[in-house]
Amino acid sequence: MLSKNFKSPFLFATVCGLFSVGAFVHGWNPSATAAEKPPSPKMAENKLPYPATKTVDHVDEYHGEKVKDPYRWLETLDSEETRQWVQAQNKVTFGYLNQIPGRDRVKQRLTELWNYEKFSPPVQEGGRYFYSHNTGLQNQSVVFSLPSLDAQPQLLLDPNTLAKDGTVALAGASVTQDGSLFAYGLSSAGSDWQEWRVRDVKTGKDLPDVVKWIKFSGVAWTLDKKGFFYGRFDEPKAAGNQLSDVNFFHKLYYHRLGTEQAKDELVYEDKQHKEWQFVPKVTDDGKYLVVTVAKGTDDKYRILYRDLSTLATLAKPAKPGAKFVELIDNFEAEYSFIDNEGPVFFFKTDLAAPKARVIAIDLRKPTEKKEIIAQGQDALQHVSVINKLFVATYLHDAKTQVKVFDLGGKLVREVPLPGMGTAAGFQGKRGQKETFFAYTSYNTPATIYRLDLVTFETKLWKQPQLQFNPQDYETKQVFFPSKDGTKIPMFLTAKKGMQQNGQNPTYLYGYGGFKVPLVPAFSVTDMVWMEHGGMVAYVNLRGGGEYGEEWHRAGTKQQKQNVFDDFIGAAEWLIKNKYTSTPKLSIAGGSNGGLLVGAAITQRPELFGAAIPAVGVMDMLRFHKFTIGWEWIDDYGSSDNPQEYKALRAYSPYHNIKPGVAYPATMVTTADHDDRVVPGHSYKFAARLQAAQKGNAPVMIRIDVRAGHGAGKPTSKRIDEATDRLAFLGKVLGVDFGK
Repeated sequence: MLSKNFKSPFLFATVCGLFSVGAFVHGWNPSATAAEKPPSPKMAENKLPYPATKTVDHVDEYHGEKVKDPYRWLETLDSEETRQWVQAQNKVTFGYLNQIPGRDRVKQRLTELWNYEKFSPPVQEGGRYFYSHNTGLQNQSVVFSLPSLDAQPQLLLDPNTLAKDGTVALAGASVTQDGSLFAYGLSSAGSDWQEWRVRDVKTGKDLPDVVKWIKFSGVAWTLDKKGFFYGRFDEPKAAGNQLSDVNFFHKLYYHRLGTEQAKDELVYEDKQHKEWQFVPKVTDDGKYLVVTVAKGTDDKYRILYRDLSTLATLAKPAKPGAKFVELIDNFEAEYSFIDNEGPVFFFKTDLAAPKARVIAIDLRKPTEKKEIIAQGQDALQHVSVINKLFVATYLHDAKTQVKVFDLGGKLVREVPLPGMGTAAGFQGKRGQKETFFAYTSYNTPATIYRLDLVTFETKLWKQPQLQFNPQDYETKQVFFPSKDGTKIPMFLTAKKGMQQNGQNPTYLYGYGGFKVPLVPAFSVTDMVWMEHGGMVAYVNLRGGGEYGEEWHRAGTKQQKQNVFDDFIGAAEWLIKNKYTSTPKLSIAGGSNGGLLVGAAITQRPELFGAAIPAVGVMDMLRFHKFTIGWEWIDDYGSSDNPQEYKALRAYSPYHNIKPGVAYPATMVTTADHDDRVVPGHSYKFAARLQAAQKGNAPVMIRIDVRAGHGAGKPTSKRIDEATDRLAFLGKVLGVDFGK
């Protein structure tokens, strides 16, 4: 589930190195598993002894309709009663998982395969290179800097020293243009809340500066490196509510180095619009502060700018004309700032171009929008200016293509990639002559390349050493018709020579929301699944960003059912074409993908053999009542709106569980520190599903502790979670991991 967190280029590169490219692009790490279904001989067991879960007579009224919410009390996350329920559920869940034959072998193999070096693409600042590196099984990747590519790396930050259990993670970073100061944000136990500090690159020591309560904002250094801009919310008023309280009234501040946060200057706020969030960017020439104003999750922004060169102080402009100027004064379209040439600003926009294009706006003629790179046949994803060239990445049927244009918009050349996969990175500045990118696919972990933007030669920089042969596996892309005839793409990956006999254990994964494309990425868990004869299927549903804004819109609000139809259509196509069968078909998804799985099993319970909905949005009538959930109204609509309520009520997973129905074997997963999709969603869904379940197919909930929505989760916890997912699927679907 994404929020408008405009990550710094270094953070983007860091995340690629930590969790593979796919983790960042999806907004949720799909290092999940794969599986099959309950009606197998293995399922002839006694029903699990679920903890007794009380019900309450709570009723809400929506537009004249009364809706029961018998598990409302589970939304109170810190009550003693809820804590006891969590402990009781985990006791049942882990009691079940720990006795599964072959579980130890699963963990052993996951650990073996996970133990390979992981690098992020380097980012250059002030002639130094910054990147992250994980030796294999470190809980968190370590940040290094280099004075040159052939020099000895200098340790800059090791998050593994900050918590014994590895649950303090790097959540953001920004380096001054001269490469001397490194600002970094930390999150604890998976929370979205961040605390930022500043480290001297040369000495490796921290300055006294500490900035707290940052969420959904990076920091932007001024060129003189005297301070930085950042966005934050007010500190929660009540202790203990920071993981569930709704977040409104974002504010933009300037922190001057050497001062306490209490003295930071309030640069911008809007007391009339509680939903607006402010993301700062200082142009590379240091002259302008560009503020992207976002509300919700739609890629529709306002743009403000301020001429920093005319300011006596940040709080008090030297003259009236030095205040913020509204360059784009409405939320009509996406305007993602790329770079500037003096007063000429370049933006990626979908204004009159649902697949996006590049335009220029001259601040001296702000109403004119000059097209530089026209909309193409494929969806434009990202644009950088490096060596006075536009480096642009596109998605062609969910696969990356890279094109280079001159500043006039003329195509210079395409950059070849190793195969059918995903490339990300391509950060840099117009004065630099090189950039780096990570390439990954379903059978290839992230490999780092250097691209020379003079000769356009691509060279390998870092390649992981693997304990499997990628050539033993193959990926093919298929297209199938959804319920309304729309052509939907899907990637299928398995060992070469797999037979279409209907007996292949299959793991079907989807997301379908928030314009987030589901692109090829390597997963250790998928690899273990495929080693034991399984197939993984990743389907590109409407609601995502694979084909631009129109594709996204086709899976939102009253059209959200299209997403579930696409997913169900994928399952039916796999069965019809004898890749698998219902007893051998599992489905999974995280966050918005957890909603997807919840809707799928409540609409078509007989179609699937097993389901793993992770950190899902399950109560579609109340999601906007917690933390940042109100942002998702852009995609989902709101139960406050009569027409949107009708659509939400029709598919809300929690509200569509029916007593006496045989649901597939299900393991719900969530975490006690998830302040993105609060765990109350999963608690309520699991409790109701357990009460409704007919037959012996297990329904359980795995609740991780000191963990959040997924980002920053330590390697040890990722391996434990992956072990339990594979063990669960193997148990209920009859896959023998003991071999």
